Amino acid sequence: MSQDSGVAESSDDHHGSLEEKDYPSPNLDTSGDSKSGEDSSFESGSEAESDNEEAKPEKTNGKLGESSTEEASAQVEEWEDKELPTQHYNSESNKIQSHCEHCNAENKHNELVTPRLLSRGQFLLKVDGEGTYQCTETGLIFEVNRKVDIKYCVLSWSKYSDLIVKPWAVGGPLFDVKCDPLCLTSIQFPHSLCLGHRDANMTFKVFHVKSTGASLEYTVDHSATHVKWRVSSLSPVGPVVQSEETVFHHGAVILYKAIDHNPSLSFRVYVATNNESFIKDISKSVKHSSKKFMKIDKPPVCQKLLQNGKKYRLISEPEAEITPEEIEFVDGSLLKLKSYIEVYLEQPVEFKLLLVEMDSEEIVWKAKLRECDWVQHHQNQNISKSSTSGNRRRKMSSSLPDEMVYDKRMKQIDSSDGVKTKTLTDTQLFNLAEKLGKEWLKIAIANLKLNISEIDAIREKEDNVTISKFKMLKKWQEKEQNNATAQNLCNCLKNVDSVEVQDVLRGFLQET
Repeated sequence: MSQDSGVAESSDDHHGSLEEKDYPSPNLDTSGDSKSGEDSSFESGSEAESDNEEAKPEKTNGKLGESSTEEASAQVEEWEDKELPTQHYNSESNKIQSHCEHCNAENKHNELVTPRLLSRGQFLLKVDGEGTYQCTETGLIFEVNRKVDIKYCVLSWSKYSDLIVKPWAVGGPLFDVKCDPLCLTSIQFPHSLCLGHRDANMTFKVFHVKSTGASLEYTVDHSATHVKWRVSSLSPVGPVVQSEETVFHHGAVILYKAIDHNPSLSFRVYVATNNESFIKDISKSVKHSSKKFMKIDKPPVCQKLLQNGKKYRLISEPEAEITPEEIEFVDGSLLKLKSYIEVYLEQPVEFKLLLVEMDSEEIVWKAKLRECDWVQHHQNQNISKSSTSGNRRRKMSSSLPDEMVYDKRMKQIDSSDGVKTKTLTDTQLFNLAEKLGKEWLKIAIANLKLNISEIDAIREKEDNVTISKFKMLKKWQEKEQNNATAQNLCNCLKNVDSVEVQDVLRGFLQET
């Protein structure tokens, strides 16, 4: 490992306490870095824990902790294991798996565990014994010495942009990890670089934010996919890299379509490093835009590695207005504002997009966009109109005499049994389908009592994951018949830990 020469130090006159959602801009301290003898041992600086001074052998036979809906059977979990390689992820989790053959050859022996998704992008991982566990959502690998609950989330690097200076650069996502540090021996952070056989002159360290500032700490080791760090204390941590050679990035292309009433098509195309912090920043930027967007579900992973300083051109077939026509790739993890390419077509036609490296003219990424990819556009328009009409009806109802309001509401009730039988509309079910995350498979079986054969039949006929979720809800509606009411659906999904899902369900109740 190379030494710390060239790392800038900031002043150490700023101190502050850490808070869960807003960390102070810390100082970068490299003077307290520990040394790793031939990358085989690790000592922390001033905050070392005595239990972590000796390396513990990795365990690969730990038991899987319960991390999701308890009612789902072991058969469901085995079926979901087959789901792991797919590229469909909800908005709370933006991980994009790499297709790099060299990198995918690593970490075959870690026990995969699916965490529970909490609100605000928080994950909860429950493990019930000593072992080495890999999170299926973030790629984090935890080595624990006992039963423990680990809570963690992805953070943005942009808050610390002043502290990451050359020759250091972001190497992967930044995480905030919380648990009993005495239970956690080491963490392996996923990195977004392709090392191949070019890592001889590359040095990894871990950027660690503490109450007294920030420091660069030595790693235990690194592989083609991960950077291993001996836990000293827990607060925001993530890998950084220093390289004397060209750095090759795993890349991703992420598409968003503007939602409006115009017949034309307008897209944002982001060319990103396959870095979960960066991808989450993009999602947040789009969410807070003055326009409304929907994400277009296309295979995002670039088939050729990206390099800083290389120029790339986006091409459309048939021709579209593309601004800018070419870009110079720079890892934008530290930038608060994320650059994108705008694609505009006057008419809603099928078209192809290709990202081409200008020097070699090689195709880096390509996708074909069809009308069915943005069909949600029309659904959202319908939902918006329905919502507006509903609000208008409620306002009118409040001014009507009580007798008229009562008569109007009675039209929605079956007088034979006194139970509401108003059927949930396709628009309502589609709106709910959009909010269901990756756990929709377990929800279908554990909450809605569908069987695996029914779900398999849906997925065999439909590649679009949102449409699959919608058809899953329709299957539940068909089986329930008159019992497929908003209240019954709310009862079935009351244990789903998603704020967005619960908001949609409450809206259903208000509309009935």
